[in-house]
Amino acid sequence: MSDLVVRRLLIDLSTPFPSRWNGGDAFRSAFLSALSMSFPVGEQYFMDSVRNGFKTLAPDVQARFAKEVQGFVGQEATHRRIHALFNAHLDTLGYSNEIERRAARRIKANAHRDVRLHVAVTAATEHFTSLFADWMLRHPEALAGAEPRLQTLWQWHSAEESEHRNTAFDIYKSMGGGHTWRLRAFRYVTMTFLCDVMRQTVRNLWHDGSLFKLSTWRSGATMLFAKDGIIRGNVKGWRDYLARDFHPSQHDASMSQQWLIDNAGQFRVVGQNA
Repeated sequence: MSDLVVRRLLIDLSTPFPSRWNGGDAFRSAFLSALSMSFPVGEQYFMDSVRNGFKTLAPDVQARFAKEVQGFVGQEATHRRIHALFNAHLDTLGYSNEIERRAARRIKANAHRDVRLHVAVTAATEHFTSLFADWMLRHPEALAGAEPRLQTLWQWHSAEESEHRNTAFDIYKSMGGGHTWRLRAFRYVTMTFLCDVMRQTVRNLWHDGSLFKLSTWRSGATMLFAKDGIIRGNVKGWRDYLARDFHPSQHDASMSQQWLIDNAGQFRVVGQNA
């Protein structure tokens, strides 16, 4: 179990930013914007799934997880709100958020399924986001040239994703969730998550007018498929989830912890005095 606190990020998101907000790099901007566009509906789904799963647990088990689930929900709600503000700027720039609409349709179509499956999907997606989050913290160059406030937004989100990486997984296991369905959910999330993000990235690049530029895809190849790129560099972390004895705590979270310590002036813990 983890002690999770809710943090209010002390940055200004009222000021608009340009289409290529990430250091003028078309691909890096479009790819991370695609991720952001998926977050509000995704974060709401994660909160609902974990809360619904938590309600099925025996009272003594609920007592063990109550504070952690409360912290998880609080962090995800804050992520949803912040990225909704970020996405509102993208909307004013004319970007169409198809990834959100597609995810909302998928969630509605599968709402009737067993709550354990929803928690398994949440745990699988949280594994993806924690892998990407750790990569972002290890690769500050991915945000090179972005405004400090936007660098802080992405690094803070990354740190908290790594921090609460255990919660959905532990709720799933406490519900009696099995290995077979955990892997089925993981493979499903692998396919849908990567396809959805890349489709939205392509849409973003088309709108930006940089889809067919060689420099765009040279940057994309480096970010995704370099030796330590987001995809190639996370293959081992992806495979780890397939092991029967896997637990998210097996992955190092020291960079997340250090970032939160080093950047304590960038946020205020909710419930504490400023």
